[in-house]
Amino acid sequence: MPDDIVLIGPVRAGKSTQSRLLAARLGLPQVSLDDLRWAYFAEIGFDPAHAAELRRQEGFAAMMYYRQLFAAHAVERLLAEHTRCVIDFGADILESGEMLARVRAALAPYPNVVRLLPSPDLAESRRILAERDPNPPADLHYDILTRMLTHPTYTDLAKITVYTAGRPPEQTCGEILNRLNLTASMETQKT
Repeated sequence: MPDDIVLIGPVRAGKSTQSRLLAARLGLPQVSLDDLRWAYFAEIGFDPAHAAELRRQEGFAAMMYYRQLFAAHAVERLLAEHTRCVIDFGADILESGEMLARVRAALAPYPNVVRLLPSPDLAESRRILAERDPNPPADLHYDILTRMLTHPTYTDLAKITVYTAGRPPEQTCGEILNRLNLTASMETQKT
């Protein structure tokens, strides 16, 4: 079983926290797409000034749609450059069918793609996520949390879903490890 674990899910689902905990427990590097995406975007022509202008003129959603054009390349590059690690993908949704198909193909060989959500009840998940992020972008003209929870990006890409509501992060980390059955294989590799 590959050692890589990829965490996906909406904003404030706990991906960064879980990636740090999992990396520490497994002795693997932790990698965040949020830290690397801008360099990968620049490789294929992302223009930060254009993105800023889109946001100023048309709002946050327009800027995010522009970023979508670069998302698949960033995922492909990250997966090519980083192995034997725990990866946090950030909270992007892929509105483009082409971009979603490319990311799906890039993740196909990875059995450990874990979607984090507070609850199987989407309304409860939305409420919990909204409490965790009380100040979303002021210029947002649509409900990004509902969009993230109902968009096929996360359901199409996830191979395992773990719910986090009412649990301390360490307990969620333990469930992820149990669901992936990595603990025994990692301990065997260390000896």
